[in-house]
Amino acid sequence: MYRSFADDTAIVGCIRSGQEDEYRELIKDFVTWCDSNHLLLNTTKTREMVVDFRRPRPHPEPVIIKGDCVEVVHTYKYLGVQLDDKLDWTANTDALCRKGQSRLYFLRRLASFNICKKLLQIFYQSVVASALLYAVVCWGGSLKKKDAARLDKLVRKAGSVIGTELDSLTSVAERRTLNRLLSCHHRQS
Repeated sequence: MYRSFADDTAIVGCIRSGQEDEYRELIKDFVTWCDSNHLLLNTTKTREMVVDFRRPRPHPEPVIIKGDCVEVVHTYKYLGVQLDDKLDWTANTDALCRKGQSRLYFLRRLASFNICKKLLQIFYQSVVASALLYAVVCWGGSLKKKDAARLDKLVRKAGSVIGTELDSLTSVAERRTLNRLLSCHHRQS
């Protein structure tokens, strides 16, 4: 019998006043739906992340799926974006900086072969900027100044390798967010 997996599925619930019943029922319904639709839910890969700003943070009852206790995590990579339980983007910035540094190395290598500026710009946009600015509409507006500065530093380094000034992270984030908002507005009109 052929079985598929329920990959990249997220259940988001809002628990108010400690009332977890609706959230737990939602999980139970999802597990039932997976079973009904012949989707395997790999509980060893299932994670729970709780965002709770209360002080002190109470420890919620563990989620149990088919007898397995779901691991509670503080950070989680979902669709290429690092999320954390404080809704802070530093973990995501760390990952973007690592990826950007490695791709910047290849930009420098290309430049060492005296590749023309136009091809270096194409490489930057398609390989370096695509990694540095991945999902910027999601996180660009709520980034800490020090994290924005780290990413802007990589953009400036790339610009110096290419020999041109490149758009800063902030300007790209603002432009893409505005374009996204305008496209939503036009669809509603």
